[in-house]
Amino acid sequence: MTKALSLAVLFAIWEVAALVAQSRLLPTPGTIIGTIGLEIRSGEMPFQFACTLGRVGVAFTVAFVLGTIIGTAMGRVPVVDRFFDPWVVILLNLPALVVIIFAYLWIGLDETAAIVAVVLNKLPNVIVTTREGARAMDAHLAEMAQVFRFSALKRLRHLLLPQLAPYLAIAARSGLSTVWKIVLVVELLGRPNGVGFVLGTSFSLFDVTKILAYALMFVALMLGVEILGVQPFERRAARWRPRRV
Repeated sequence: MTKALSLAVLFAIWEVAALVAQSRLLPTPGTIIGTIGLEIRSGEMPFQFACTLGRVGVAFTVAFVLGTIIGTAMGRVPVVDRFFDPWVVILLNLPALVVIIFAYLWIGLDETAAIVAVVLNKLPNVIVTTREGARAMDAHLAEMAQVFRFSALKRLRHLLLPQLAPYLAIAARSGLSTVWKIVLVVELLGRPNGVGFVLGTSFSLFDVTKILAYALMFVALMLGVEILGVQPFERRAARWRPRRV
């Protein structure tokens, strides 16, 4: 109820400010909603969102899987950690824009370069989070698994994944919030479709209404993914932990 009231107040302030300003640079919420309806009916918005979400899905999955494998190995094997740590530090501190530019220069203005650029920008964050989870694993449970001669599959299912799950949930949450932003920059710089491409084109035409329409729809979509996907996974991942009294 409080969140709904907060949003209502925000939109009311926006409406009043737009009516007072009387400028095409600050359209009213009603104008934005009308533009969203037109874009959906024309099929343009669904198409552009499908392009962006496809890139987000592929890049996130690749970065998440690779980051989990590398991060777990670094957290459990000191030699691997020492070897890959400089690489992780470099990727963490390398600006996303630089990675995107070099990906396009070295690979070309295609989908492969776009996905590689997003993966490289997200990969170090997943590695660092997963590495901390691997380091925090309970040594007593590992000894128990050795005593009872757990197979590799049982270790993975009953020992490794349950303990890593809370950290994987954190990586997923931060990953989605980062990946879609980077995908928009990738599309803005070198793709002929997607939400980032639309935002860039609209900016060149000073079409603030269209920019706000696509931005609000993307925020609404990401909130839906967060509420319906990430939060339930996070609660399920932490259900084995004892609750605080």
